[in-house]
Amino acid sequence: MTKYQIESIQFDERGLIPVVVQNAQTKEVLTVAYMNRESLEKTIETKETWFYSRSRQELWNKGATSGNTQQVVAIRADCDEDALVVEVLPKGPACHTGEVSCFHKVIVAPGQAVGSFGILANLVQVIQDREKSMPEGAYTTYLFEKGVDKIGKKIGEEATEVVIAAKNRDAEELQWEAADLLYHLLVLLQEQKVNLYDVLEVLQKRHESKS
Repeated sequence: MTKYQIESIQFDERGLIPVVVQNAQTKEVLTVAYMNRESLEKTIETKETWFYSRSRQELWNKGATSGNTQQVVAIRADCDEDALVVEVLPKGPACHTGEVSCFHKVIVAPGQAVGSFGILANLVQVIQDREKSMPEGAYTTYLFEKGVDKIGKKIGEEATEVVIAAKNRDAEELQWEAADLLYHLLVLLQEQKVNLYDVLEVLQKRHESKS
């Protein structure tokens, strides 16, 4: 954000602006806070989130005492320039309760399953937990026990089934086979200790180089 853009930000009569903090990788909303001009400038300068406490009437650096800092990746203003979205890489939970996000209290639950990219982050966490605990009888445990050869074989099988479903023009079957392929690929990445977000970063760099 340039100096000119900072000058154009519309702070309210108290000199504050609401800020939505979002995980830059999972896109999960972590918290909502306020900044004044000074805390916004410090956030840009230090690449860590600084907010203004309305109750204490002072600046505070997220994670200064807890260690749950937030590395700033990007800052965006809305169309009226009176609200901000700050994308961060969080180190630890955002909420003082220990929850990953402050928005963990459900008022209306989804009435049906809705596909979202968030399931990838959830699956990665489940697979990591399975590798640590190796629960007996779990399919993921079986794959880790058999190792890379078995996991690789399953990826080959699932990839073939994806192609067959596509050639058969069977959309429902293709969805199921594609889901199986993605799952086994995530298991392989974990077995190899390759971070999914590093893979996505490669895609991002390729996209940027061609745009």
